[in-house]
Amino acid sequence: MSYELSATYDPKNVEDKWYSYWLEQKLFASKIDSKPAYTIVMPPPNVTGVLHMGHMLNNTIQDILVRRARMTGYNACWVPGTDHASIATEAKVVERLKTQGIKKSDLTREEFLKHAWDWTSEYGGIIIEQLKRVGASCDWDRIAFTMDEERSEAVIKVFCDLYRKGLIYRGVRMINWDPAAKTAISDEEVIHRSQHSKLYYVRYPIEGEEGKHLVIATTRPETIFGDVAICIHPDDERYVWARGKKVIVPGVGRVIPIILDDYIDMEFGTGCLKVTPSHDINDYMLGQKYNLPELDIFNDDGTLNELGGKYKSMDRFVVRKAFAEELEAEGYMVKIEDYENSVGFSERTDVPIEPKLSMQWFLKMGGLSKPAYKAVMEDVVQLVPSKFKSTYAHWMENIKDWNISRQLYWGHRIPAYFLKDGQVVVGETSEIALEEAKKVTGDNSLTMKDLEQDPDTLDTWFSSWLWPMSLFGSPLDKDNTEMKYYYPTSVLVSGPDILFFWVARMIIAGYEYQEAPPFKDVYLTGIVRDKQGRKMSKSLGNSPDPLHLIDLYGADGVRMGLMTSASAGNDILFDESLCEQGRNFNNKIWNSFRLIQGWKVSEEATQDESQSTAIRWFEQLLNQSESELDDLFSKYRLSEAMLLLYKLIWSDFSGTYLELIKPAYGSPIDPKTLKATNRIFERLMLLLHPFMPFITEELWQAIEPRKEGESIMVCQIQHTGLTDRTIIEEMELAREVVTNVRNLRAKHNLSPRELLELHYTDAPLNPSIQAVVKKLANISNFVHGDTIDENPEVSTFMVKVYTFGIPITGHVDIEAELEKLRAEQQHLEKFLKGIQSKLSNANFVSRAPEQVVALERKKEQDTIEKLGSIQHRISQLSK
Repeated sequence: MSYELSATYDPKNVEDKWYSYWLEQKLFASKIDSKPAYTIVMPPPNVTGVLHMGHMLNNTIQDILVRRARMTGYNACWVPGTDHASIATEAKVVERLKTQGIKKSDLTREEFLKHAWDWTSEYGGIIIEQLKRVGASCDWDRIAFTMDEERSEAVIKVFCDLYRKGLIYRGVRMINWDPAAKTAISDEEVIHRSQHSKLYYVRYPIEGEEGKHLVIATTRPETIFGDVAICIHPDDERYVWARGKKVIVPGVGRVIPIILDDYIDMEFGTGCLKVTPSHDINDYMLGQKYNLPELDIFNDDGTLNELGGKYKSMDRFVVRKAFAEELEAEGYMVKIEDYENSVGFSERTDVPIEPKLSMQWFLKMGGLSKPAYKAVMEDVVQLVPSKFKSTYAHWMENIKDWNISRQLYWGHRIPAYFLKDGQVVVGETSEIALEEAKKVTGDNSLTMKDLEQDPDTLDTWFSSWLWPMSLFGSPLDKDNTEMKYYYPTSVLVSGPDILFFWVARMIIAGYEYQEAPPFKDVYLTGIVRDKQGRKMSKSLGNSPDPLHLIDLYGADGVRMGLMTSASAGNDILFDESLCEQGRNFNNKIWNSFRLIQGWKVSEEATQDESQSTAIRWFEQLLNQSESELDDLFSKYRLSEAMLLLYKLIWSDFSGTYLELIKPAYGSPIDPKTLKATNRIFERLMLLLHPFMPFITEELWQAIEPRKEGESIMVCQIQHTGLTDRTIIEEMELAREVVTNVRNLRAKHNLSPRELLELHYTDAPLNPSIQAVVKKLANISNFVHGDTIDENPEVSTFMVKVYTFGIPITGHVDIEAELEKLRAEQQHLEKFLKGIQSKLSNANFVSRAPEQVVALERKKEQDTIEKLGSIQHRISQLSK
């Protein structure tokens, strides 16, 4: 042994020590070599973010996969990084400036960016240091930031390339405007929620016809200031009289036409629609069709502009209430009803978005998306679980051009430049743009003063869609050595909520620039919820701090607690008791090894039958478990893998193996058994290490002296060959017998120390099984015969086809025993009836696979034999 362990396991004494050791020894680093690459790129968290339970789950899964890959022959490379998160970060900087009495509008772009970089420098490293506490085995030398020099260069080059291919264009479109962030956002960044609203019924007077009017139902009376027409259905006979006439916009006085279009839903409201092209996508389409004017009534912050008259500079929701009251006072309001409707909210700022006509940059997605769609549908890229393929297909089949411009300072500035005559040129640098401008205009006298760069920045996702490529070089470079080795990556671990935002776009970019998808598999995690099924949030107070949990239970305890309930794609109902279970598991492993470490060794001691049987059994059980783990990892069933290891260590190793091999109290153990036990324990630690890296490193180092630089994390899991199922099945039989004997002792209040005789029927038990049962159940000797002794004071039980009996003179309650046997008889008769019903069904027998029918016939035979034994026993006890 390399050193003695402390009496109790304290994660605080272990975790920092070994993480520092791994870093010092550069054990996370990856360089190109002859081994196959196993690559994961970390979904970059917000640069100024802090660790939450979603991060904890996602990064634990990534770490498990990477550590397992390192130990199974791969050159594992996990690349970390952070995202500049343009909207979220800019909002935080604006908020901080506000506390200092500074408005964003008072600053130049350069002044604001200095504040943003200061903020990023101040808070940017927090989440990275927190991930280290989780145990994340990233190659920290490769850490990247979406706005660092390399990533920024890649973003700008890709924009210019796509523009030159004719895939990026600029135009006025109806977009989603976030009044809080003062920027456009994509359709995918809008969250629709059901809201309790009001439906306002407003009179629009007919021009020149006193007393005549149309009634319009609207949920947004503040947009009346932007009305340019009233639309009715051409088949609506209620309004035949109004055709060709005009109405006066109430409270505004503007005269607008009545138009006809079958777009109108005659059943909604009054069947009349007010048309506001600048603030509703459907109205915009009508406006385009009928060449209607476009009146934008809102400022960028959601207040009304000069078109709002006396309501200028007032917030839209304040105007809604005030203008409704004015309409009511002026006699224009017919009625107001309660109404449930769906309202779009900005995902980032959680304020209602405003549909708005705006000049923006767009990327054509139709042709670009086809290879990415095909890749997932044909399982070139596999989604785990596959149920998300239908969601992916729906999005991709309904894809729209991507609005890639944002009206922010923080982000990659669009490399487009305007000439004084309105022409646009694009260039990777201002110098390239100037040369392009000279070429386009034929004017070689142009200087940089003649060009003005677009003030907009690119959507954050426009940088992160290149992430799996830009981490290894320029996406446009197909001869890059690192790209060829590490790309495509092996698996992406992400949430289904950004399946389109990010995952689909990365696949699109991968095919466009490397003619290959960026990853082979996509493991989609569920959402971490509380035990009541509620989504975790600060407002509910149900979101624990992962670092606090690590302080209480250790990183391994929290990792284990999360993974036992984290099947792919399914939400996790998190309960802190899961972490407590993880801590208890740590303690169990620790105490088991301390028990082994505490045994004295003697060359005179010899290995007995129970010890040799235990070693043979557990080695085969390990072989079987290794194969099962290979299968579970290949299917990303990590929760099942964790539970398999939990049972293997807690129940099989600590509960059975150690009981079988431990020497009698005060006696030494033989060297052969101890050596085999250390070998077995080492194999267990290797299998467990990806899930619980800290305690496994500590114990692996303690098994025997290690050299500086050695670590469990770079040891290889060696498969030792095929599994011998015979010894495993024999041990299953033995353990079931032991359980039944212990139950009989408890039932009859017999001391575990009291030696008992065990009678049994059927084939003779081999010496290995007898040795195990003898030691674990405290049996004096075995009596084998064709039948159990006819003495009614023998308590019996059945295991498989064997009948076992223990003579317990003076301790048997015959009536209770008969009651139990009759209940068992009733259960077996019902079970037998079901089997025989199935076997008497000609369709089942003729159509079911041969092995299935054979299995049913064996069940029938075994049940008949068990019933015979029970009936015989009932007969004995009834005499």
